[in-house]
Amino acid sequence: MYIKIHLNNKPLFLCDEIEAALQSYIHHEDTVFIDELNTHTIKAMFHEIQQTKVNSVVFYHTDLNMLKEKIFKKFTVIKAAGGFIKNEKGELLLIYRRKKWDLPKGKLDKNETAEAAAIREVQEETGINNLKSISYLTTTWHTYIEGSHNILKETQWFRMNASGKQEIIPQKEEDIEKIVWAKKEELPHYLKNSYPSIEEVCKSALA
Repeated sequence: MYIKIHLNNKPLFLCDEIEAALQSYIHHEDTVFIDELNTHTIKAMFHEIQQTKVNSVVFYHTDLNMLKEKIFKKFTVIKAAGGFIKNEKGELLLIYRRKKWDLPKGKLDKNETAEAAAIREVQEETGINNLKSISYLTTTWHTYIEGSHNILKETQWFRMNASGKQEIIPQKEEDIEKIVWAKKEELPHYLKNSYPSIEEVCKSALA
């Protein structure tokens, strides 16, 4: 099993076995492989992934929960949820926020479930209310800096279908400039100007 974290927009894999999906990374010269868990190797990992010549890191340990705990301690962890939405034509909803194409998502409120948060965020950010066939899709992790804090955002994603003709309203308060319904074949064009984690969600949904 493994966890994929987008750290500085580069993949960091935490794993307790080398699965087939990781083989192509392991044997690539721009991947750093670490198999000892201690203060020094954790510090080295953060240093290595910032190097231009390094494109990914695979961190192996037999106890994935312990490895996850040690790495996550280095961040302020924020839990969020979001939606991958299709309409009745099979088109996919994308929002344009802060010069990037994105999917609607946001932080969980206190005592709120991930599914409830995903529905609320979609409604608030897009104006869409008639949502059906809601089911869990995948979870992504990505990091960013907020003030003096290193943030690790854990986002649970849900599939959603929007039924009927609905008016879409970009939530300006969240810096959303526009919303589009994109055809499946148009998606690669939009993902060229998006985030690795969003690309990962779309690939999971369309696989």
